[in-house]
Amino acid sequence: MTTQNPYPCQRFRSLPTTRREMLTKCVSGFGALALAGLRADRAFAGDSATGPGAAGHGAHHRPRAKNIIFLYMDGGPSQVDTFDPKPMLDKYNGKNPSELFNVEPTQFNNNGSVLASPWKFQQYGASGIPVSDLFPHVAQCVDELAVVRSMTSGFPEHTFANYFLHTGSGLQGRPSMGAWVNYGLGSECQNLPGFVVLNGGLIPPGGLDCFGSGFLPASYQGSVFKPSGTGVANITPTESSLKHQRDKLNLINQLDGLATGQFGEHDSLESAIKNYELAYAMQMAVPEVMSVENEPDYLRRAYGLESKYEPTRIYASQCLIARRMIERGIRFVELTCPKVGGDRWDQHNGLKSGHENNALAVDQPIAALLKDLRERGLLDETLVVWSGEFGRTPFAQGKNGRDHNQYGFTIWLAGGGVKPGTIYGATDEWGYKAVKNRAEIHDLHATMLHLLGVEHTQSTFRFSGRDMRLTDVHGHVMHDIIG
Repeated sequence: MTTQNPYPCQRFRSLPTTRREMLTKCVSGFGALALAGLRADRAFAGDSATGPGAAGHGAHHRPRAKNIIFLYMDGGPSQVDTFDPKPMLDKYNGKNPSELFNVEPTQFNNNGSVLASPWKFQQYGASGIPVSDLFPHVAQCVDELAVVRSMTSGFPEHTFANYFLHTGSGLQGRPSMGAWVNYGLGSECQNLPGFVVLNGGLIPPGGLDCFGSGFLPASYQGSVFKPSGTGVANITPTESSLKHQRDKLNLINQLDGLATGQFGEHDSLESAIKNYELAYAMQMAVPEVMSVENEPDYLRRAYGLESKYEPTRIYASQCLIARRMIERGIRFVELTCPKVGGDRWDQHNGLKSGHENNALAVDQPIAALLKDLRERGLLDETLVVWSGEFGRTPFAQGKNGRDHNQYGFTIWLAGGGVKPGTIYGATDEWGYKAVKNRAEIHDLHATMLHLLGVEHTQSTFRFSGRDMRLTDVHGHVMHDIIG
């Protein structure tokens, strides 16, 4: 799936071809182009299908998942308070951690005593996976989950860790995983973006670059939607008729075409033209996909749309819209967190109230999403990923908080070919550092792509003289969590 940079430097440059000359020379090729498009839309309908695109795009093997819903937990939930219970923290609560294990430097180096979890853990389901009292609803779905307890990050600070989680690099400007998926596989939906971010109120540290396309064509970047109202601004046309609007769009395309004819193809122009056309198509599709009021009352209640807690209502709307989007073929949907007192999952103090409020916002909607996908027969082809950018320390920051911990934390995956009811990897007895099946963010990305049918080492884009990829020169598929 290696793709050359479509705009290489040219040693010689001929005079630009006029639009009339181009049409004369290329008219016989339009039929073949349409046929290629039809074949692309039927990728992996049979064993010989090659996937979308004419430059090496598409799946490399039969996919287990068609879509991804990424549940981003902004700020870093504590693994020892959610899905990784550690009895040693209860036994040594209040003791000096440096007398018990090697304490690494932390973000703020305000290290207090060993801090036991304020919440109790119980085993759930046939798998017996333990979940804390923070997630009573997700706990009922535990047999759908593959819980990875040995994830690590290379960065202890939010911005760099967010770039790493989203793009596979701690530096700004690389393509988001959603952009890579959108570029590599394309969208199954012709009138909605292939990569959508449902912003509940909090853009991650690192900003919109977490959803950007980097050096990939700009048309593959994430489109940010609000989970209410029209979703995006200016979706309602102001022109008196669709013909009037179409005429304006045609004029814009003609002007852009003049620039292309004079200066040659350029990503910004080509992407602008594609985005104009997509925006035109979205006028009908976006209001329809955002219409959660058309969902039955029992389902709205199940998601939490009638909750007394506003953040729960916001996240419920995000989860329900995400399901509607993947039903319509959107390839990658990311959900950011709603505002919960402005502190995200980043509890440097006030751990108990902060984590409880954040869990209250997302627990019921996530469980409803998993159950809804299962009941509709969509979970097997939809990969759901729950992750923050890192975890928290097993000892206190000050008295009642936890600092950042990149050495070992928990994420989970569900659906989309994942082996359900599974625990993968482990941290040490303190929940501090990964000690078994240590996994990196690159491994997560490699596994996500593998489940989509993409071999991560072959999904590349030629940039600056090098074949770039989401996993850089790293990454191993976590085969033990694949069913």
